[in-house]
Amino acid sequence: MGSGQVTDWQGKNVTVAGLGVSGVPAAKVLSGLGAKVTVVNDGDDERARTQAAELEALGVTVRLGDGDTLPDGTELIVTAPGWKPDKPLFRAAERAGVPVWGDVELAWRLRGLDGREAAPWLAVTGTNGKTTTVQMLASILRAAGLRTAAVGNIGVSLLDAVLGEERYDVLAVELSSYQLHWAPSLRAHSAAVLNLAPDHLDWHGSMEAYAADKGRIYEGNRVACVYNAADRATEDLVREADVEEGCRAVGFTLGTPGPSQLGVVDGILVDRAFVEDRQRNAQELAEVSDIGPPVARHHPSREGASRPHFVAPHNIANALAAAALARAYGVPAQAVRDGLRAFTPDAHRIAHVADVDGVAYVDDSKATNTHAAEASLAAYESIVWIAGGLAKGATFDELAAGAAKRLRGVVLIGADRALIRDALARHAPEVPVVDLDRTDTGAMLQAVQEARRLARPGDTVLLAPACASMDMFANYNRRGEAFAQAVAELGA
Repeated sequence: MGSGQVTDWQGKNVTVAGLGVSGVPAAKVLSGLGAKVTVVNDGDDERARTQAAELEALGVTVRLGDGDTLPDGTELIVTAPGWKPDKPLFRAAERAGVPVWGDVELAWRLRGLDGREAAPWLAVTGTNGKTTTVQMLASILRAAGLRTAAVGNIGVSLLDAVLGEERYDVLAVELSSYQLHWAPSLRAHSAAVLNLAPDHLDWHGSMEAYAADKGRIYEGNRVACVYNAADRATEDLVREADVEEGCRAVGFTLGTPGPSQLGVVDGILVDRAFVEDRQRNAQELAEVSDIGPPVARHHPSREGASRPHFVAPHNIANALAAAALARAYGVPAQAVRDGLRAFTPDAHRIAHVADVDGVAYVDDSKATNTHAAEASLAAYESIVWIAGGLAKGATFDELAAGAAKRLRGVVLIGADRALIRDALARHAPEVPVVDLDRTDTGAMLQAVQEARRLARPGDTVLLAPACASMDMFANYNRRGEAFAQAVAELGA
């Protein structure tokens, strides 16, 4: 199965690796196209057995409790994105010459299968900000009157987007490093890498491998490769990419933009990339104040002082990246402004929960790595920081050193909290740290109570864990909900 689209699936032996949010839809789609589908899954719990029964009723073979053995006769593997590349199943596939696709690759290959014109993809990746940027982009595209959806790692599944009844003009696609690893033939209209910082190194094996997988998003781009001018690594990935002739490198910056960049001048988002004579001309797109959500910023030195609103710098960067991709697609300037004004972020992203006794409580449970936590901490001047969870191979020295001057105190929870505690001891030894030696879900209430004890009027108690949540919670949403509930109990 080469790099082209497969039109005849009848009788092809396809192994789907992993049940779950991508595996079950992939198995159903492939079976519906006439493929002989076998699903292999490591787990054999009640949920897996329920999913297996549903698929077996459709004629799919399901093998539970053994995700490592390659079924005889397999011609293609379609894998869930989270399965590691060094898994024995994939080693066996490599020896047998069997290709491995992810769900993104499958969706890419199935575009236009029903004869309709395939919608182009505007793709976004990066260590942080992907979801917000893709949702901003979709909002801008809708403001321009285009039929679109935020898809990929969020929202509508890509398989539904390319095969469902809904017709789209263009898709705003969020892609993780896992998904890009398993998507060798993806070719976007335009794409952006927002930033690069160590993350998921336990999966990729090295920072170099992680960056290389992120960089795949630029391969074959037709119009624009959007990079972060403040993050040299993203620009390096553009230089290394093999793109179509005429595709341009377009930077975004929080400063004054140069030619072929988008940036900020006197509180206004400005485009010097998609204009005539970009050496001398610029197009105003929107005001920074059009970007949501505003963040309540405290003045810790003045009790009871007013709290003016400002937009967190990383959200300005996200808006510029979204605007660049939309402009690459030909969207007018007014739609950028209207789309940014209409955008509302998901929960647990720098969400102001409540003010209690002059202290603001902010939920950024989505900050699941150090890079995201760094951006969150930079938005406030005096912070009691609640952090900890699963480190995923991360180190915390740079984060602790950068945040030290902003910290009133720190409350640590979760399995890998000692890594943060030790980094704070090295780089912020004067900051008081409460180390909660418990990983039950009730630890969040105690953490919030300890944070209240440390905080002073004008401070922000910030949940920005810098870690994944699965040691204590089902996901970052549940962690954020536990924080909000604990804050509500304080207020009561």
